[in-house]
Amino acid sequence: MDINTLDNLLTRFKEGDVSHETIFAALRKLPFEDLGFARVDHHRALRQGFPEVIYCEGKTPLQVAQIAKSICADGESLLATRADKSTFAAVIHELPDAQYDKMARIISRVDDAAKQLAGEVAVVCAGTSDLPVAEEAAVSLEVMGCHVSRYVDVGVAGLQRLLSVVPEIAKAQVIIAVAGMEGAMPAVLAGLVAQPVIAVPTSVGYGTNFGGLAALLGMLNSCSSGVTVVNIDNGFGAAMAAWKILRTAQNLEA
Repeated sequence: MDINTLDNLLTRFKEGDVSHETIFAALRKLPFEDLGFARVDHHRALRQGFPEVIYCEGKTPLQVAQIAKSICADGESLLATRADKSTFAAVIHELPDAQYDKMARIISRVDDAAKQLAGEVAVVCAGTSDLPVAEEAAVSLEVMGCHVSRYVDVGVAGLQRLLSVVPEIAKAQVIIAVAGMEGAMPAVLAGLVAQPVIAVPTSVGYGTNFGGLAALLGMLNSCSSGVTVVNIDNGFGAAMAAWKILRTAQNLEA
């Protein structure tokens, strides 16, 4: 339940359109619902502006499906990350209108009443091999109501590719920069724009990339000021940070 749903429910109660029982039924699951194997946080949209997001790895398809069904019981949007086809098959059995993005590995269902955020987030991807992480960020943002522009294969190995799109990237309010290998692209980009840059290291790279550790350390040691770094391959974490920046800039309540 989010703040708009609760406000509408209380207004209708005040006008006599809904009963005490309806109010009690709507609030009964707050702040969480115990499914035995998971405690679904139905209060999160009220606190933070978006429902609980499901991390699918380590959960069975049936567990994910039951959590998703619980989240969407009142029409909430669904965002489930790191999902595979078998998990999607279980979810779609419970939620026939759910969608699956294979590249991003995301299962989603968007509340038609959800508000779109003003502004734009640019998701900038250094190499084609980094696309799954970049798409996790981009699709997460779209489910959360953000307008996203994508820039792919603009890494520093061919710097002219990045420079050619900097004027377009700089039109966004927030930038997510995704890179593997040595992780240099976010620092270069941050030195050319005024917007906040959220850097995402990926595990793409040869041996001494150490599964993304080299890119992570390179980004943490960026000589460009104001680069914020999330964990390796954490496209969703970058998306959530960008979403919160946009919401804060627009003075939106949860």
